[in-house]
Amino acid sequence: MNHVATQASMQHVLLTPHEAAAHLTPEVWQRANRMLVRKAIAEYAHELIVEPQRVGDAPGEHDARYALESDDGTRVYTFDARLLALRHWSIRAETIVCSQDGAPQPLDALAFILDVKARLGIKEEMLPIYLDEISSTLYGAAYKAVKDGPNTPELLNADFQAIETAMSEGHPGFVANNGRLGFDAGDYRAFAPEAGSPIQVVWLAVHKENAAFHSAADLDYERLMEEELGAETIARFRLTVEARGVDFADYRLMPAHPWQWFNKLSIAFASYVATHRIICLGFGDDRYLAQQSIRTFFNLSDRSRRYVKTSLSILNMGFMRGLSPYYMSGTPAINDYIKGLVASDPYLQDKGFTILREVASIGFRNRYYEAAVQVDSPYKKMFSALWRENPLNLAGQGQRLMSMAALLHTDRHGKALLPALIEASGLTKEAWLERYMEAYLAPLVHCFYAHDLVFMPHGENLILVLENHVPVRAIMKDIAEESAILNKDAQLPEDVKRLAVDVPERVKLLAIFIDVFDGFFRYMNQVLVEHGCCTEDVFWNTVARCVTRYQQAHPQLAGKYAEYDLFAPEFLHSCLNRLQLGNNLQMVNLADPAGNLKMAGNLRNPLAGRRGALQGTTHANGMSAEAVAA
Repeated sequence: MNHVATQASMQHVLLTPHEAAAHLTPEVWQRANRMLVRKAIAEYAHELIVEPQRVGDAPGEHDARYALESDDGTRVYTFDARLLALRHWSIRAETIVCSQDGAPQPLDALAFILDVKARLGIKEEMLPIYLDEISSTLYGAAYKAVKDGPNTPELLNADFQAIETAMSEGHPGFVANNGRLGFDAGDYRAFAPEAGSPIQVVWLAVHKENAAFHSAADLDYERLMEEELGAETIARFRLTVEARGVDFADYRLMPAHPWQWFNKLSIAFASYVATHRIICLGFGDDRYLAQQSIRTFFNLSDRSRRYVKTSLSILNMGFMRGLSPYYMSGTPAINDYIKGLVASDPYLQDKGFTILREVASIGFRNRYYEAAVQVDSPYKKMFSALWRENPLNLAGQGQRLMSMAALLHTDRHGKALLPALIEASGLTKEAWLERYMEAYLAPLVHCFYAHDLVFMPHGENLILVLENHVPVRAIMKDIAEESAILNKDAQLPEDVKRLAVDVPERVKLLAIFIDVFDGFFRYMNQVLVEHGCCTEDVFWNTVARCVTRYQQAHPQLAGKYAEYDLFAPEFLHSCLNRLQLGNNLQMVNLADPAGNLKMAGNLRNPLAGRRGALQGTTHANGMSAEAVAA
């Protein structure tokens, strides 16, 4: 076994007891708790789980003073806040005060959860797990607050992976967004994306009777292994397999997350290991870096090679992060189909919009768990992997890549990246935002109206291509599990039919309203407003202009615009935290995307009333005069 690889991939064994908690100091802990209480109040209030009451004025021009009582009325949280579009609470963190009998109390996120637990509605048996996730989220926040890393000015010119590991917030909507239950303190340093620790994956030889390989039409197993491992490594693995007295031709080579091998596969799959259905080949030679999605790895040793995504049986944000071997079987075909659709669409090509294909997959089926559990279960998703295309190949001369999540990033000094990008570009706020909307929003709107095709287009799932700090096109990833065609009668090839889903008409447009407006623009608007970059009207007008430009350029879809109206007065509010609180072990059934939605009233659409007012404000080619001049 490679000694260097062992050390790189098992850093947790090198931690001393003191090192595991060295970042947990009173000052850092207080700051982490203050920020998480701020987020908890804001997101729970957004979802109408709690309802703060206005109690007076505040110094800020648009702020007011609010109070929120504990369930039993013995404690009260007061704070200054401004209500932004989409019922978003912009809370001034420094103004939050917790009082009990008139005496101030330390801000404590765990105590806050208990103070409002009756309103959270979480089952008693699941509450300790949720508290574990909150504690882990705080632990990670404290670590990120003290670790070395680039500040916002340095990120302006940082490379793709430096930005990836610098992200500090995680999912903007979930309160418990960095649970990662299953990791110990050493695992956190070794495998958390913000730790930035290079690792080697564990390679296994798996018997073909249990493992099914599938690939895109332009790829096969032999070519994939040659390109990802090389002939020398394959030959070494062959010797290891044949030393067991078995035929190498009966096996496939398969990567696994190191944590998964040591904690799950070597134990839960022990019968397959003992009977040589799984043969451990040791660590691979290449060094990888965990991405924000935590179970996806970028190859640092050879940046031309593909991403590797593996099963990881830790609990994080409502799911055990496995990969289904059944879903893996259709993954490459679905990616080929969507890639073909996108590539053959002139509008999407003009926008430069594309996807990163998941070009190969392999899933190992554990017959014991399949026989024991008939329903969907994490126990049946412990051992799969896929390979995804490398986005670096899509960046041209003078271009660079950036996770779209970076647009919401604020460094430890409170400096946000988005306003800094706009300033560095030399464009006006309006011009920069219009370029961004054309790269990101316009393709999503087109996919919805022209193809009934929707993605999960949150920040971590999008890669932006930038020129001179300006987005010029968007690359969509995480395709097979998080894409759908919202037409149950769509005529699709047999191996991609699961793409077509049957959802109620009233929820179809939530693919834009919730996943884009509420799930990303709500926070982007907050960053711009809180940092004095532009007003809400400026931001939402650029959104409205983008939609208007698209609709005016495609009058043949007028019937769909009327049926699914992006300028409607309001829309259903589908809530993420309510989902997680309802079942933090398995939040939704992926086979029924609409069946588990939890609603909380309606949200007023920030585009309402902006359609007619925009007439005559655009240039002849549809862009505003400012954007054209830029």
